[in-house]
Amino acid sequence: MDPVDPGRTEFLLGRMRSGDPSAEEDLLAHLYRELHALAERGMRRERSDHTLQPTALVHEAWMRIARGADTPVWEGRGHFLAVAAKAMRRVLVDHARRHKAEKRGADAARVELDAVLAELEPRALDVLALDEALERLSARDAELGRIVELRFFGGLTTAETGEVLGLSVRQVEGAWVTARGWLHRELRPKGAE
Repeated sequence: MDPVDPGRTEFLLGRMRSGDPSAEEDLLAHLYRELHALAERGMRRERSDHTLQPTALVHEAWMRIARGADTPVWEGRGHFLAVAAKAMRRVLVDHARRHKAEKRGADAARVELDAVLAELEPRALDVLALDEALERLSARDAELGRIVELRFFGGLTTAETGEVLGLSVRQVEGAWVTARGWLHRELRPKGAE
């Protein structure tokens, strides 16, 4: 995949900030492959029979970003990617809630843990339980919550997460270890040692 021109991204975000109505469509076209790659990475963790595809995830997240009542004033590419990760998280969680409701109380939609979390315990993770645990983690430490959201739901690498949050790779790696440990304890089945 060819790298996205950051100068063009900043230019288009500036056009959006200034109210140019065509900038939104130009930005989506410019960042589409990057957003699609993030969605594909995120969807690899989903159950194999998941009905939502990466393309649909990108489009639904984009609709939430661009058409939302509280569309932010973009501070740059990193800010945009952070908002995209949050939108993808919301889409996946809402999809899981609908799926659970359709099954009338059956098990919630499952998401396979990424390679780092999978080291802790090879099992599927309930995306709704992860969302609830992430809310608790964010209440305790907002930065740790953002790191998990960007890495897990947004599919960002450690370096990309650091870029978005203004942290060094080393800081992100340390925080990621802390967040993984906390989530592992929170998501462990009750009574498991």
